[in-house]
Amino acid sequence: MELTTKQKLFLKNKAHELKPVVMIGKKGLAESVINEIITSINHHELIKVKIALEDKEQKEAVAEEIAKLTESTIVQYLGNNLTLFKKAKNNSKFVLPKE
Repeated sequence: MELTTKQKLFLKNKAHELKPVVMIGKKGLAESVINEIITSINHHELIKVKIALEDKEQKEAVAEEIAKLTESTIVQYLGNNLTLFKKAKNNSKFVLPKE
C-alpha cells in the first residue's frame, strides 16, 4: 500500500506515543520474530519495531525485509525505531486522510 505524504504525517502523529512492540537484536530476523510482528500488526494496524543493530545499512535492509515479509508499509524509520502500518481489511481503526 502506497501512502501519501499527508497520510504518513497522520500516521506518524498517531504513532508518536507508541512503544515498540517487538525488538530485534544482534541475531537479526528469526521466523518467530516475523510471526510476532505479523500478529501485532494484524491486531493493531500501526506498530513500532526496535532494531538494535549497529550498522545503518544493515538496519535499513532489515526494515525493508520486515515490510516485505509482513506485507506492511514503512511509515517512518528514525534511529532504531521502525514504524509500520497495515490497514485492516475489515473495521480499520484508522481513517486515512485523502490527498
